Amino acid sequence: MRVRTLSTPELGNRSYVVDDGAVSIVIDPARDLDRLEPLLDHDVSHVLETHVHNDYVSGGHELARRTGAAYAVNAADEVAFDRLPLHDGEELRAGSLSIGVLATPGHTPTHLSYVVRDLAAPLDAPVVFSGGSLLYGTVGRTDLVSPDLTADLAQAQHASAARLGALPGDAALYPTHGFGSFCAGGASSGAEASTIAHERLHNPALTTASPVEFADVLVASFTAYPAYYEHMAPLNRRGAAAVDLTTPLTPAPPATVTALLRGGAMVVDLRPAADFAAEHVAGTVSVNLGTQFATYVGWLAPWGRPLVVLGAKPEEVAEGRRQLVRIGIDDVVPAWGAPDEYGGPGEVRAYRRATFADLAADRAPGDVVVDVRRRDEHEEGRVVGAVNLPLHELEERRGEIRPGARVWVHCAGGFRAGTGASLLERHGREVVHVDDSFDAAVALGLVE
Repeated sequence: MRVRTLSTPELGNRSYVVDDGAVSIVIDPARDLDRLEPLLDHDVSHVLETHVHNDYVSGGHELARRTGAAYAVNAADEVAFDRLPLHDGEELRAGSLSIGVLATPGHTPTHLSYVVRDLAAPLDAPVVFSGGSLLYGTVGRTDLVSPDLTADLAQAQHASAARLGALPGDAALYPTHGFGSFCAGGASSGAEASTIAHERLHNPALTTASPVEFADVLVASFTAYPAYYEHMAPLNRRGAAAVDLTTPLTPAPPATVTALLRGGAMVVDLRPAADFAAEHVAGTVSVNLGTQFATYVGWLAPWGRPLVVLGAKPEEVAEGRRQLVRIGIDDVVPAWGAPDEYGGPGEVRAYRRATFADLAADRAPGDVVVDVRRRDEHEEGRVVGAVNLPLHELEERRGEIRPGARVWVHCAGGFRAGTGASLLERHGREVVHVDDSFDAAVALGLVE
């Protein structure tokens, strides 16, 4: 039996392809199937979902259509497509692979895990695909379905972890979440691989005897999660349409971008923060292309409205679009080129980038320091006098900043601060982007 992993680090998730040398199964595939399909060098018998995902659009429905595989989903999930309905305790066969279905509620009420054995190698350990149940050093969060279910699902997660923990210790564990995904509850171990035996010793879900105590600690660890999550499960229940990411993009004319910007559309500039600060079109929003791009665009952009992605090069815009279709943002208007191609006289702006040392030296009595980190980060340590306006709340709460004040915007490393500075600048505020590590603020004695 061979297990191959396809990572999507931008969303903190993994998909898996398992084969016996003749037949393959696929577990929790991402939507951009052109990355996955090169791994399919055998016929695919089953595409398996551990749960209806809350953080990304699954490619499972489309992959099953393309390959003719059975699309296996929990029988209790209400979906709008034909599927192979699964029940706890069932066993599926794919060539010499035996696939045991385990109900592991917690991350969602209908969550499933899969225990896969190769019957042609009976002495080999099984492998466990745990989705958003047992992760490396933690478990999946339980507050994404309904606030009313959070506590009960947290206790269910404890019982599900125990069920998985009773499997053979040498079984390799392959979770879908826990590699930076907001679906993880608490802190993952950061490991790249693990076994059931290792998790028995180190995972709080398996080392905490009391389900109530475990649930209380788990729920207390939850922080804010991206706004686009509320749209993912409905899309997955319908079965997402295919997307073509192989055809070259055609850039929108500057006049189209200008018209959309003036009409209220969000125009996201994905160039590096330094380039944006030096020169950008007035009213555009800076979200650097990188591992957090889709997360924060999806968190901040109005859902269902046109979105312009503006970059310096077509390949950068294509990568930005790829990341966005993974979370169901398909209505992307691509554009690339220099800012002065899209902004006329007086419409190209700039603002200052600075370090925490600059803040210490140049902060004037009337200035305001805005910390766009999450509340839990701010509570652990803050720049003296800083106002905490988490990035996802900044637009709504920008009126809390004193009118006319120069605003220094910081976060933990500069990424979120760049986006925050651009959001405030488009509303006419004088901003300084503190593009620096928070450790520098600590070293300078600026933190209380």
